[in-house]
Amino acid sequence: MDLIKQRKLDAGLVSDLFPEVDGIVIHMTYLRKGSNPVIMLRTVNVFPTTYAYFNMDCMMRGCTDGGFDLTPVITEMVREHKKLKKGTLVCSGENADLVSDHANIAYEVTIKFNKRASKTP
Repeated sequence: MDLIKQRKLDAGLVSDLFPEVDGIVIHMTYLRKGSNPVIMLRTVNVFPTTYAYFNMDCMMRGCTDGGFDLTPVITEMVREHKKLKKGTLVCSGENADLVSDHANIAYEVTIKFNKRASKTP
């Protein structure tokens, strides 16, 4: 827990890193291989006062050093001023009982930019 707290502090606040962003909504569907592929649905609301820490934990029991890093996705969206992006990520961790690609997420990220960030013609 202390390591995660430190990583969040090191990431800084959304308002400091992305002052043009009013909010971010991340919808995720956690998936695994097998007959019941959906592990869970999750929505994360990110506000300017939230830490800019976009590493989501893997929900598979026994996964070590895994998770899903959405930082590059969100950074690119802000840089390119994109409001919506969908995609998938594979867990980067290992699970002693399962193959290395044991879990993945389908994500949809929506960013609301503030009026100061609006491009003027």
